[in-house]
Amino acid sequence: MKIIVGSKNPTKIKAVEHVFADEIVNSLSVPSKVSAQPFSDKETRDGAVNRALQCAESEEDVYGIGLEGGVMYVDNQLFLCNWGALVTPEKSIFTASGARVLLPKEIDDQLKRGVELGDIMDSYAEKNEVRNNEGAIGIFTNNLISRSAMFEHVVTLLRGQWEYWKVK
Repeated sequence: MKIIVGSKNPTKIKAVEHVFADEIVNSLSVPSKVSAQPFSDKETRDGAVNRALQCAESEEDVYGIGLEGGVMYVDNQLFLCNWGALVTPEKSIFTASGARVLLPKEIDDQLKRGVELGDIMDSYAEKNEVRNNEGAIGIFTNNLISRSAMFEHVVTLLRGQWEYWKVK
């Protein structure tokens, strides 16, 4: 079984490699075809599906996985959200979402001005490449959950659904 992850982000690749440790995992940089900063569950999910579809269509007999981070509002409060999609060679699509944490108001304000969360987090945390390391989830959970671990949970949900339905 060959899997292609629709990103060159090391946290996303690591998550897929961990969950599919016995499989061949490659990565391919593909566009999400949504906003650079997704602003809803739907847009974030669409980005993950778009990435997974492009990967599944890039070669014969491969599974595509797309992982997308975004933000979404609940009762006028901004939360981090994330989605994943797995597309089989037969083009069956499985999706799953993961952890959500409240983001500070000052981040909400910057996002509304068009700045991407990854760029905001570097300044906010006074670090470099937060998106390629612990991610916003790592910062706001005091490093109890890393971005890779968050996506690993989503990929585990994807694998579990796929395994369940392939035997049905």
